[in-house]
Amino acid sequence: MAAPVVDILMYHSISNRGGATSIPPAVFAEQMAALARSELPVITLDDLVAAREGRGALAPHSVIITFDDGFQDFANAAWPVLQRHGLRPMVYLPTSFVGRAEGWRGIADPPRALMGWATIRALAREGVAFGSHTVTHAELDTLSPEALEAELVTARTEIEDRLGHPVRHFAPPYGIAGPAVRARIAESYHSSVGTRLGRAGPGADVFDLPRLEMFYFTSLARWRAHLAGRGEIYLRARAAMRAARGALVKPWRGV
Repeated sequence: MAAPVVDILMYHSISNRGGATSIPPAVFAEQMAALARSELPVITLDDLVAAREGRGALAPHSVIITFDDGFQDFANAAWPVLQRHGLRPMVYLPTSFVGRAEGWRGIADPPRALMGWATIRALAREGVAFGSHTVTHAELDTLSPEALEAELVTARTEIEDRLGHPVRHFAPPYGIAGPAVRARIAESYHSSVGTRLGRAGPGADVFDLPRLEMFYFTSLARWRAHLAGRGEIYLRARAAMRAARGALVKPWRGV
């Protein structure tokens, strides 16, 4: 029997803004409808961690849905679709930008609005899970130990205080977290996801989990093929292309 593999989907904005971090609402709706029709189990990061700790088992192929940044269009365009299909996502929040517009490297023009705490609390009551994406959306490998500590702990504490339940999961901004930073993340969280393109097999580091950038699956035919188990060649080709670009220029870093 093949070892279990988990596809951790990575989204940012569900909008018509263009660019690699925005998926048109109509495309997102088609992607989620295809996922629902596939009947693949859509699990949570808690399920993945529990299986790693011997407290459960994973199906041969399962899916986790994640969103970085907590844009307002998650509430407007993404959650109604997910709720209709009974799908529960993880949304990672950069706490100093909650209720404001994005303000970090690589922002859209004009900047996109993030959800406020009232909206986030309402979504949490409806079943959306929230994780930490730091306080200021900082590049963690560049920080002093004291600044890193503040980014990791302050964000988690504020989300927990605002929502009233533990925050166990983390996403480093831009997917950047070297070994020392990952070791510190592991002291405060149960998992951490990056932006490295790939699937999470049994050997994947739970504090450096790869994800599928869903910008690469805006073709519904390609997405259906992946869900049906026929997408490995395309995924390997995409990963190789990114690696080749990274050898020539500074690699793209998702937000």
